[in-house]
Amino acid sequence: MNAVKYDEGRLMQVLVAPIVSEKATMVSEKSNSVTFKVLQDATKPEIKAAVELMFKVEVKAVSVLNTKGKTKRFGKSMGRRDNVRKAYVTLKPGQELNLSGEAA
Repeated sequence: MNAVKYDEGRLMQVLVAPIVSEKATMVSEKSNSVTFKVLQDATKPEIKAAVELMFKVEVKAVSVLNTKGKTKRFGKSMGRRDNVRKAYVTLKPGQELNLSGEAA
């Protein structure tokens, strides 16, 4: 089914970090999904391949959204936070992804 082969080194970099927040936790409990911070130029198929490769789980769907960085003041000067691309990765029923490292 997965006709396109991705460079494994690239896939290792696609997922930047898991997002642990109240919203991400609520979503994961409701719909068996995990939230990741991903590279700005990451595509949905790339994200799917990366999660399947790194966590050995089956992915049902990937939703992606871009969040613009907020403008913040640092003392006198103005600065901007980085833009963030989030990926909500929905797993197939029965699949589980253990990010915390503790036994369930």
